[in-house]
Amino acid sequence: MIVLIGIVVGILLGLTGAGGSVLAVPLLMAGLGWSITQAASTSLLAVSVAATVRTALAWKHAYVRYRAASLMGVVGMLVSPLGVYAADRSQPAALQLIFCAVLAFVAMRMYLQSGAAREDSAVVRAAVSGEGRASTATFGAVDPATGRLVWTLPVASLLCVIGAAAGFLSGFLGVGGGFVIVPALRASLPLSMHSAVATSLMTIALISQGAFFSGLMQGRHAQWLTALPFVGGAIVGMYLGRIATPHIAGHRLQKGFAVLAAVVAVLMASHALHPWGS
Repeated sequence: MIVLIGIVVGILLGLTGAGGSVLAVPLLMAGLGWSITQAASTSLLAVSVAATVRTALAWKHAYVRYRAASLMGVVGMLVSPLGVYAADRSQPAALQLIFCAVLAFVAMRMYLQSGAAREDSAVVRAAVSGEGRASTATFGAVDPATGRLVWTLPVASLLCVIGAAAGFLSGFLGVGGGFVIVPALRASLPLSMHSAVATSLMTIALISQGAFFSGLMQGRHAQWLTALPFVGGAIVGMYLGRIATPHIAGHRLQKGFAVLAAVVAVLMASHALHPWGS
């Protein structure tokens, strides 16, 4: 069962990039009967592996803004223990309802984006097959001579805030945080969608690893006998998802994922308010 769940999550990761990791937690809860904190730990391990692989694929195309990703990642790693601490001291039902709210937000945003331009739909795919046009954001700037971000105190401060938000969510809910990082980067910096997604993936890889080990240091027990087969299945599924990605229209993929996420959010909320079998 755990390998099958891993393959399903991996396919979602392959089709949607790290954004698909938001469904890893509810699938582990439903399939194995785990609590949300147990599922979050294993999810973070899978997310870190998937994001690392995706980052490596994007790196050769030079889309990763590694300085920005490193700053956000380090800040996120420092903040993620606060999220783990808060999650471990929250009521399970309340934590599930918060997760449902985040999942519903992700579903709504993806569904609305499905009608946007083809390039903007790449946020759900994390496909790094072309640089694409830059956003029209004017908060930061890119040096036309080098193509690198122009570093200023406001830009560095903004990246720290983005990293802190993603880090807290990773520790608190066991999600990657790409749904926060990518829109924030696109809204504030003149980056293409592909560059924003690739940078987000490196950030997520760092933050997820930090949140996972932070959980271990705060007393969470890693279900290694379950986690490793899950990650192995996820790697296989991610490969299958990448093969299928070119054959699925971006807007259809986004709509399908949004509907699936919305259904899962409703089921999770129902379970939190009225536990099944009680």
